[in-house]
Amino acid sequence: MKGVRENFSRYDTADYLNTEADIAAYLEACAEEAPNDAPFMLKALGTAARARNMSQLAEATGMTRAGLYKALSGEGNPSLANTMKVAKALGYRLALVPDHD
Repeated sequence: MKGVRENFSRYDTADYLNTEADIAAYLEACAEEAPNDAPFMLKALGTAARARNMSQLAEATGMTRAGLYKALSGEGNPSLANTMKVAKALGYRLALVPDHD
């Protein structure tokens, strides 16, 4: 069928993180998949943040919504302090664990 175009909607993982258990499982899987990949983990935090309310998260962290979107895009470069604020606002904390690779 030449000339027929398929239209697909954009996939967003955040649309499927409906519960706190979903978010926790997602973040855990991301941490297991790429524990030393900072942009990947920031994007995972951003996905979890979008699954929640970004405006409330911005208020809780003292950051702007635009600043949060940029920092958590995977292309941003947020400070460790801001990353820790986001994690705390989401109900998590960053922890250092021995690397057994």
